[in-house]
Amino acid sequence: MKVKYFAWVRERVGKAEETIEPPAEVRTVGDLIGWLSARGEAYAYAFEKPKVIRAAIDQAHVKLDAAIAGAREIAFFPPMTGG
Repeated sequence: MKVKYFAWVRERVGKAEETIEPPAEVRTVGDLIGWLSARGEAYAYAFEKPKVIRAAIDQAHVKLDAAIAGAREIAFFPPMTGG
């Protein structure tokens, strides 16, 4: 699956997107955040406060407990404000 990072999440991870294959036990967005956080210091820094991270699966906003099975794209971004 493709993972995209936006705004300060992208800056902290150091890339805009990547293609990954998480292990089978990674079943939800929250699991994926945990798995990514374990990939290195930059990821751990980007996801240090997982409850403030917003996610979308195939361009639809989802909660951390959303299943990722069958997802083509998952995007992570910080909370947005209007303006």
